[in-house]
Amino acid sequence: MAKSPAGVVVSGEREVRVSSPDRVIYEATDRTPEITKLQVCEYFAAMGEALMLAVGERPTAMERWPKGWREGMRLATSTTDKDGDGFYQKRLPKGAPDWLETVRVSSPNGRPIDELCPSEPAAAVWAAQMGTLTFHPWPVRRPDVDHPDELRIDLDPQPGTGFSDVQRVAGVCRELLEELGLRGYPKTSGNRGVHIYLRIEPEHGFEGVRHAAIGLGRELERRDDGVTTAWWKEERGARVFVDFNQNNRDRTIASAWSLRARPGAPVSTPLTWEQLADVRDPAEYNLMTVPDVLADGNAWAEMDETAYSLRPLLDLWETLPGGELNFPPDYPKMPGEPPRVQPSKKVAEHWDDDGNRIDGAR
Repeated sequence: MAKSPAGVVVSGEREVRVSSPDRVIYEATDRTPEITKLQVCEYFAAMGEALMLAVGERPTAMERWPKGWREGMRLATSTTDKDGDGFYQKRLPKGAPDWLETVRVSSPNGRPIDELCPSEPAAAVWAAQMGTLTFHPWPVRRPDVDHPDELRIDLDPQPGTGFSDVQRVAGVCRELLEELGLRGYPKTSGNRGVHIYLRIEPEHGFEGVRHAAIGLGRELERRDDGVTTAWWKEERGARVFVDFNQNNRDRTIASAWSLRARPGAPVSTPLTWEQLADVRDPAEYNLMTVPDVLADGNAWAEMDETAYSLRPLLDLWETLPGGELNFPPDYPKMPGEPPRVQPSKKVAEHWDDDGNRIDGAR
């Protein structure tokens, strides 16, 4: 079969070349038609200004699916996993245009990383041409990459729960934030979850923001017994997990307006609280429908107008019982962290009071 000629997508003052424009990225579903690479690039061009509000000037990892996405495809779990169909890319590939910008950040272990830093909408179109479906921005901006300006509340439904449970918990979260004088901005995750963003003053490091998320999660647990902050899956049960660790350094979640690698090209879509309460199926928000949603107004347009203090949430962290919680396994052991062992496998005498394994313990 003859190779289709390259296409061109105009974004701002740039023309971005799109190779293999007819490549099918998403197969047709009962809700959406077949979606090509050119359509994906055109989608991100259309999201231009709104997408830049979400990822502009932020270190951004790219979730790339160069051959498109199909049921059964798998995202690589690490840089050594060579069998994945999709993968995260933090550094720009060789041959990237010289007009693309980067920003240096450091991993939890101090390793420097020069990540894509979108400074104009064409950067997102170029990334889509490279197979990017989902953008994963850090909660920091280029001038200060060590102090987040976003708190991200990730409401993750566990087995036995569904989107309606997450909607209920999101409503409880909204009430709590408003009681504390804070305004949260919700979006669909593009799957079954909900993300709530809070613009904050960049006064604290990643650990402080993480502690604020734990404090908020613990108060949600007090108000709704269908909520959990339990890190170990065996302890979560059929509840909605507040994933506080998404606020760690080098931990990211899908940006607003990103596509997700799921059937029907779903989009992580910013909504008003009223819109979120009316959602029956989050898959209704997809590449074919979201441009019309945005045409009716960007629900996050006012997010940058007010930055809030974390003090009300840090007060919850400091006053509610529970102490420190586990960090992800690829992070250095942190002060006060509980033992990194599943509770069902923990032998008490093998660990000291600070959560460190005793030498010689098996």
